[in-house]
Amino acid sequence: MATTAERIGIVETKVQNLDEKLDDLKVDVKEMHDCLDKTRDSLTNKLNEMYDASCSQHSALAKEISELKTQRDKWIWWVAGVVAAVGWATGHADILMNILK
Repeated sequence: MATTAERIGIVETKVQNLDEKLDDLKVDVKEMHDCLDKTRDSLTNKLNEMYDASCSQHSALAKEISELKTQRDKWIWWVAGVVAAVGWATGHADILMNILK
């Protein structure tokens, strides 16, 4: 059986090895943390860029839809006016025929 001094030496060696492994783990964790920070920043920037593009596209589409609605309303009023004029003319056809004679 090993003496107490030898056993203490073995334990000291194991503790030193554990310290080295812990230091390596700390470095790895720090590198992973830095990598996650960079990824988060990159994703945030990309999402902001996509949000800005989406807002500009929605604004352009809203403007185009508004213009189309205005144009549609003009056509509706024109058609309504023509229908009203034709209706009045057909309702008063006898008077119009007398005027044209």
